[in-house]
Amino acid sequence: MINFRLVRHLWLFLVVAEELHFGRAAKRLNMSQPPLTEQIQILEQSLKVKLFERSRRGTRLTHAGAAILPAVRKFADQLERLEFAVREAVAGQRSMLTIGAISTAMVEVLPSLIVKMKATHPDVTISMREIDSVEAVPLLHAGDIDIAFARLEGELGSGIQTIPLREDRLAVALPKKHPLAGRTRIPLALLAQEDFVMFYRHVSPSYFDSLVSACRNAGFSPRVVHEVSSVASQIAFVGCGQGVALIPSGMKKVAHETCVVRPLAKKLSVITTAVAWNQATGNPLVEAAIAAIKDS
Repeated sequence: MINFRLVRHLWLFLVVAEELHFGRAAKRLNMSQPPLTEQIQILEQSLKVKLFERSRRGTRLTHAGAAILPAVRKFADQLERLEFAVREAVAGQRSMLTIGAISTAMVEVLPSLIVKMKATHPDVTISMREIDSVEAVPLLHAGDIDIAFARLEGELGSGIQTIPLREDRLAVALPKKHPLAGRTRIPLALLAQEDFVMFYRHVSPSYFDSLVSACRNAGFSPRVVHEVSSVASQIAFVGCGQGVALIPSGMKKVAHETCVVRPLAKKLSVITTAVAWNQATGNPLVEAAIAAIKDS
């Protein structure tokens, strides 16, 4: 049985944790501050831990509060999706397809797919969430998403099928005044002594590993001095003179004037987007979506 009182208390905790200010949290919740403080105290008593420290310097999470925050955020997200599914079911929209996608896929792949799905399945409800590539397979196994669009390649585990969708040639982003910036094509080996700005490996392991492998095949291991979470951030760091970055050549269009993007002398390609799904889910909408993708 769902403990709705606990659910409410966890929601109040999440809002206070996001605001780190009881007054602002109360205003956001459309309630006065004393009842909010009382409800948080009840939650702390129930959990037998202190969740917030309050002082003249403000409100901050205790170690216990910080430890449970990720789980509470995930729980709140699941509740929102459950509420959405219930609303759609009541409205007669009984078919739902949940898609997880990296930001580039939302721009390059999903718009046309959604148009096709709406045309062939007008009653379908499509729920989307932004993910990192590393989240794709666990979310598919857990059933939290039906289809993933991410940087994926190779063997992804039992039951997970994948189709490459987008591939791009590797290029190097350089500060505008870099000695190699005047070249039209750059041999990868010439970057052996450079500082690199790379993706966090945990964001997209296969993509990260493919870049490192390319460098090693060129005779060196990249000296990674900065790790970031997006290609746009790589380009920004390069523009600030913090190193060089290997990026898909198609991202040249977002490069700032403080950096240049040059293709590598040897053509090296990486998968920038693939679609993946779990064969065990049995959702017929997944088959319809994959068929639509194959026909495009």
